[in-house]
Amino acid sequence: MFRNSRGIELKTDDQLCLMRKAGLVVADLLDTITAEARPGVTLRELDRIGRETLARHGAESNFLEYGADARGEGGFKGVVCLSVNEVIVHGRPTDDILQDGDTLSVDGGAILAGWHGDSARTVQVGTPVAERQTLSDVTEGAMWAGIAAAHLNGRIGDVSAAVEAYIENAGPYGIVREYVGHGIGTAMHQPPDVPNYGRAGRGPRISRGMAFCVEPMVTVGSPENAVLEDDWTVVTLDGSSAAHWEHTVTCTPKGLWVLTAADGGEEMLGRLGVPFGPLAD
Repeated sequence: MFRNSRGIELKTDDQLCLMRKAGLVVADLLDTITAEARPGVTLRELDRIGRETLARHGAESNFLEYGADARGEGGFKGVVCLSVNEVIVHGRPTDDILQDGDTLSVDGGAILAGWHGDSARTVQVGTPVAERQTLSDVTEGAMWAGIAAAHLNGRIGDVSAAVEAYIENAGPYGIVREYVGHGIGTAMHQPPDVPNYGRAGRGPRISRGMAFCVEPMVTVGSPENAVLEDDWTVVTLDGSSAAHWEHTVTCTPKGLWVLTAADGGEEMLGRLGVPFGPLAD
């Protein structure tokens, strides 16, 4: 492993395979939590399930106490972010109870053998509300459009432009600009930033050994937002619903490998006509 001139961490094939193991833990983490996301369950209960899942895999949380200062204060107090309805990202595990018709974003990660995985998905609680389900579908589609635009020797701007174009073509949705995707590897957040808007052909070149997260955050209404007094929870100013999807991705000589998808992204990439390029699985 080394860093290029932009400070981007480039992994060996063996190191990417270790990241895949962390990614599979994250996939199970999100599967397990979303399966229990039903009316009457508290956010704190879902976080407890997440802690048990990480422990079962012998993995650490990369969310718990993230952002703590030198005195150990101010860090995030959960292993997953649980964001409901108008909460865009960084919702904290609380005693709030899920209600029928809520939309829930689960953003989680894991550290295994020193390597990080990070992923998010949005699900409907109980009876789906059509507007919120469509929003989630658009956000997921935008994520996959961005992933499909990535290839060796391309640019991060290709990913950003594809995400933006997909959302704009889907309707009058809001694209949250303050929070973006990111590089990942020996730390959860690394260069390069991966915005959800931009121009193709711009930004850092996508090189062999890079791993990065594509994660659009989309709103039904205005994307304008604010952070609540807890210094974590990000909400839409107009109270409109938000959705968030994310995967950790790398480009190999054979194609794309989605490290946090249970199947490595094979099914969706096949639908999109994009080469699937696992190094091992």
